[in-house]
Amino acid sequence: MTESEIAYARWCVQNNPHRFYQWSKWLSKRAEVLALDRYECQRCREVYHRYRKADTVHHVNHLKDRPDLALEIWYKDPATHTKRRNLVSLCSSCHDEEHPEKLRRKISEPITEERWD
Repeated sequence: MTESEIAYARWCVQNNPHRFYQWSKWLSKRAEVLALDRYECQRCREVYHRYRKADTVHHVNHLKDRPDLALEIWYKDPATHTKRRNLVSLCSSCHDEEHPEKLRRKISEPITEERWD
């Protein structure tokens, strides 16, 4: 990624993450990853030994943690010095499993002061 692309990804993380996913460079990279994986969920294939259509591209190194890798399909693992995938095609179910924090429901305070004992 160029310095300006990294700067834009950082800006998006801090100000408007949704805007990153509308960016033409991301949409192009997303299409490239889906084609690379033949539109198959890589987790279903590897873990469950089944084939399922992928509809999401997952950042292994989360965008908020590593905006410098936002458009990188591969990265070098610092622990093992091996090349690993950073962008992976997943089905929506597997992507939800990768992000359980998004599935938690927030318990809101009651609208009124009335409490039931």
